[in-house]
Amino acid sequence: MEEKLKQLADKLGIATTYSDAGLVKKEYEIPDTTIRFIAEKLGYKAGNLGEVEKSLADFEKRRWQRTLENIYVVEQGNIHIDAVVPNEQTQSYFALKVENSDTGISSDVTFEIHPTGETSSIGKTIYAKMLLTITSELPIGYYNITFTVGDKSYKSKLAVAPKECYENELLKEGKAWGYAVQLYSLKSEHNWGVGDFTDLQRFIEICARSGANVIGLNPLNVLVHTFPENASPYSSISRLFLNPLYIDIEAVPEYKPEDKEAIKDKLEEVRASELIRYEEVYPLKIEVLEKLYGRFMADLTSQRQREFHEFVEAQGEDLHRLALFQTLYDIKSTYRVGGWKGWEDEFQNPNTPEVRKFAEEYADKIRFFKFLQFETFRQFKQVEEKIKECGLKIGLYRDLAVGVGKDSAELWSDHDLFIKDLGAGAPPDAMFTAGQKWCLGAFNPYVLKERCYEPFIKILRANMQGAGALRMDHVMWLTRLYMIPDKDETIGTYIQYNLKDMLNIVAIESWRNKCQIVGESIGNVPEGFIEQLEAKNVYALSVLWEERKDMGWGDFNAPWEYRLKTFTSVGTHDMPPLKMWWFGYDIALKYDLQMITEEEKTNDYHKREQDRWKLLHALDINGCWPEDNLRKGDYLYGEAYPEGIEEAVHTFAAKTNSKVFLAQLEDILHVEKLQNLPGTDIDKYPNWRRKLPIALEKLEDDIAYIRNINAIHKAR
Repeated sequence: MEEKLKQLADKLGIATTYSDAGLVKKEYEIPDTTIRFIAEKLGYKAGNLGEVEKSLADFEKRRWQRTLENIYVVEQGNIHIDAVVPNEQTQSYFALKVENSDTGISSDVTFEIHPTGETSSIGKTIYAKMLLTITSELPIGYYNITFTVGDKSYKSKLAVAPKECYENELLKEGKAWGYAVQLYSLKSEHNWGVGDFTDLQRFIEICARSGANVIGLNPLNVLVHTFPENASPYSSISRLFLNPLYIDIEAVPEYKPEDKEAIKDKLEEVRASELIRYEEVYPLKIEVLEKLYGRFMADLTSQRQREFHEFVEAQGEDLHRLALFQTLYDIKSTYRVGGWKGWEDEFQNPNTPEVRKFAEEYADKIRFFKFLQFETFRQFKQVEEKIKECGLKIGLYRDLAVGVGKDSAELWSDHDLFIKDLGAGAPPDAMFTAGQKWCLGAFNPYVLKERCYEPFIKILRANMQGAGALRMDHVMWLTRLYMIPDKDETIGTYIQYNLKDMLNIVAIESWRNKCQIVGESIGNVPEGFIEQLEAKNVYALSVLWEERKDMGWGDFNAPWEYRLKTFTSVGTHDMPPLKMWWFGYDIALKYDLQMITEEEKTNDYHKREQDRWKLLHALDINGCWPEDNLRKGDYLYGEAYPEGIEEAVHTFAAKTNSKVFLAQLEDILHVEKLQNLPGTDIDKYPNWRRKLPIALEKLEDDIAYIRNINAIHKAR
């Protein structure tokens, strides 16, 4: 690699080499063409040596061309701001005023100025960098600052973070347990073929009776309206808004019992289906919601109308652009393919005259999409109230996806905020040996900082709403994210983000929203990153299958070896449930789908045989088997599924040091199929469509449920 190109890559935070986290670690060198391509997408041309040298010079000059940066993100007690001034003004009059962004109250603060000794010449002017240290105490929050040098004033933003993220009061002193649930998978005798917010309220009541204090949920964000089969909760069209799929139609105030008379047979059919039939369920709901919207609009003077207008005003431009995007998408998809990038040029930008004219023409349809969000938020608010009523001390543990669908309202609304022509993914690791191509849009780290991190802050706030804890999916993106060029999906590399700033923003929002932060860090984790999270009091995510010695080949870690500040579960939605794992059905599935070779299948079966023995051994030596159902054999050659093994595994997990244990109903109820198989689409595997085998109304009478909850209670 050319030395200058490497220098530019290092400055921009583009990895020129990296190692994966596979069982046999591999090193990768990134081709020059990939580095040049990514540099250009970050705003720096690198097509030849001349462009590289100019980009290097521009990068070096960037900080010297403004007095203050757009934002400074600092910790309490360590508030430093650098300022660039002409060298002859270093002895000028200086003043600093700080205004609280929430209250608008301004105050003078005490500060000290120290020269850094750094200077730079631009044209004929020599500039010097000075360090301002604010010695006044500032509460956690956001501020507008005005820095005066002589007769000129300069403005910036200041974000003051706590030393650590918020910690739930229950977890400061003790432990908790709860459930990890895919909301769509909840089965009930009343829902319309998919779990909804009323099901969630009923499940909260079940949790309260069982002694659970937390419910982990899949991301609840809005998905593409026009193609409900695109069901991945990790590929939303906006992380700011909720999925109307979860509306309980019969709980909408405008609903009348006769509204479902004509569709009763269809409802029974989709309710009885083993898999969620999104292509039938969602249109069915929308058809009735359109009728209810008509009734809603018939009384423009009602209290509900006033609440709707207040909601629309509060959500502002973000809601309008989502609804506008959904309307455009619904209409354009009838004659255009390729998503919003396939639309006519004048409709690919939300600010064109043609789009404004379209918004006027389709005002009522746009209003309908706003109504969907209004009702979704109203029902979600009832979930929040149910949490308080039932006394769950942590409550909802929501999930924030690492990125957003590339064919999304977020990207359409704000092209420049996202890195163009690249999609987020992950290189190979021990669990996913082929790597993962998520094809998600990701923030441009330079544009994000220029915007004072406001888009990131909005997304954090939206997903902390109603949550006592927030899982940050693939939390490593706060420091680096593996990006794959759209034009060549075989080669990717890491792009760095400003970890210090990002973590401090997360800490501010965790305190403002009283929300515990959990970082999902399974995969290729940078050295020292976990320690940085721990220092900021970000809890880790732990799964039984990953808690192994020798890179997954050795014994299972003992319960006392688990880290304290973790949320632990047996697996995740991407991993096989316990019974599926035991019989190796996941290995057979991958082979049948040609994801692994015959040789790999054989090797995987041999390893699984050893893993089963190691699991049995771990359960034995830690005294985890139920007293009335002790282990009866080794079960190593397909003899049977060991009776009581799920109780033993839950006892083991509940015994761990981890502050929080999350049980998965799939494990309790002997489910043998995956919720999601990474690396596949619906043409190969029905991802995100599996319902639980037992309805909520019958769950508490199920013997497997009763025995497993008792096992957890005894150990936790």
